[in-house]
Amino acid sequence: MANKLFVGSLAWAVNDDSLAEFFAQAGTVASAKVIVDRESGRSKGFGFVEMSSDEEAAKAIDMLNGKDLEGRAVNVSEARPRE
Repeated sequence: MANKLFVGSLAWAVNDDSLAEFFAQAGTVASAKVIVDRESGRSKGFGFVEMSSDEEAAKAIDMLNGKDLEGRAVNVSEARPRE
């Protein structure tokens, strides 16, 4: 298991800081990034979180997948490598 997670179904209001704060419940967050549209600067509704260990990443998936973040149930899964 990798320690980088994909987070989908994010509310438009979620930013990097609130995403990191949400995942801090499961352990130490190494980085949290909400992906934004280059032209509009608006969130694309997904992001990536890197946890400090594989164990914390697994715990984050178990603990936070389907949980409410700013009014939306988020989808948390292991990030797939870019092709």
